[in-house]
Amino acid sequence: MRRVLAWALACAFAASAQAADIFTVTPELWDRPRTALAVREQLAVKQALALHLASPGSRLVIHHGYGQDPLAQAEELRAWLMALAIDGARISLVNDVKAHPSLNIEVVK
Repeated sequence: MRRVLAWALACAFAASAQAADIFTVTPELWDRPRTALAVREQLAVKQALALHLASPGSRLVIHHGYGQDPLAQAEELRAWLMALAIDGARISLVNDVKAHPSLNIEVVK
């Protein structure tokens, strides 16, 4: 019984640790023209890049909803990250099953 409880707690801890590695880019970023400074200073981008740069070998996954606009935003964000010297080969785009108005940046270690 103790082993089962310990395993359940370890799984819950691992799930919460993984959830902490996903950062939501607010829709307000897309309401105005973007600059490298505006993108870099966006809180989700800043947090994701700090974790990514502190974790050698990590990858960034940009989660977006279905449709032309979410895909265009994800591609633009990827281009901005590459302009900020992040290796494009370490950035992936993923269509999520659920559509959502925000992009999520996941840092995969």
